[in-house]
Amino acid sequence: MSLEQEEETQHGLLLGCSDAVPAFIEPNVRFWITTVRQSFIRRFLQWTELLDPTNVFISVESIENSRHLLCTNEDASNPASEDQRATVHADSSNLIPKLFRPAGELVFLSMMPPKGIKSVILPQVFLYTYMTMFNSINGNRSYTCKPLERSLLMAEAIAASTFLGVVPHFIQIKYGLTNPWIKRLLPVVFLVQASGMNVYMSRNIESIKGIAVMDKEGNVLGHSTIAGTKAVRETAVSRTVLFGTSALIPEIFTYFFKRTQFFLKNPGSLWILKLSCTFLTMGLMVPVSFSVFPQIGQIQCRSHEEKIQPSTEETEIFYHRGV
Repeated sequence: MSLEQEEETQHGLLLGCSDAVPAFIEPNVRFWITTVRQSFIRRFLQWTELLDPTNVFISVESIENSRHLLCTNEDASNPASEDQRATVHADSSNLIPKLFRPAGELVFLSMMPPKGIKSVILPQVFLYTYMTMFNSINGNRSYTCKPLERSLLMAEAIAASTFLGVVPHFIQIKYGLTNPWIKRLLPVVFLVQASGMNVYMSRNIESIKGIAVMDKEGNVLGHSTIAGTKAVRETAVSRTVLFGTSALIPEIFTYFFKRTQFFLKNPGSLWILKLSCTFLTMGLMVPVSFSVFPQIGQIQCRSHEEKIQPSTEETEIFYHRGV
């Protein structure tokens, strides 16, 4: 299937309806396997390149040329193929919709000061709808799933995450909390819980049906629920690091900034500072969170299901974690 044809399936991807498991190993997987033992710093530097905002606007022709390079060039780390790795899903080989590529990660809106419960709900729905779709589209896709099943799972994740995200704002409005630290930390705590839960709910099928596991050459050995559970757990941890830190640091900065003479003379500067601090923190924490765990995880073969262990003589088996 050419990438022009794949682009036509983006609507299906938005609903998580791509059920086909590719009969070949996507070149992206071959690349990520070569980086499995990289240090955190090396992974971080790599993600800073892959998260280049221009990757959102890469043309189909450029991606197709990069894919050809990856398929014909034995050097899987060839820098000319950065755009292909940033825009094509490693499991399904489908083109990732522009808005949901890693470079298009959403800057969260949930820390806006509440003026009423209605003004809180809409940003929360928008935030967790995006997060759910991003998690589902960029998760492991090496298993089959009915479109209705995935859609219901995503709807449940959006509803549950939104409810959890609204709770701290409702508490503040209802009970009029006065302690400044409680007012700031309560939304952060709930945001951390909601972001982690959102990953678990939107990608729960991976833990139930299992994901493909491979040897070091990329040959699929079978599907493992143990690997699926580990992939979801690691991604959930990385999301809590991302949103928890990105929400907490601006709150700490604004707390101390409000005690400066500059703020007393320029009270309108608080929102500008908080917004700038949020953007800067998110800009740093997105590659950090993507780098906490390798894209290709590894598990000792003896820890896998008995049906997989006879498939290889290697001591370690690999799986694609997803973003």
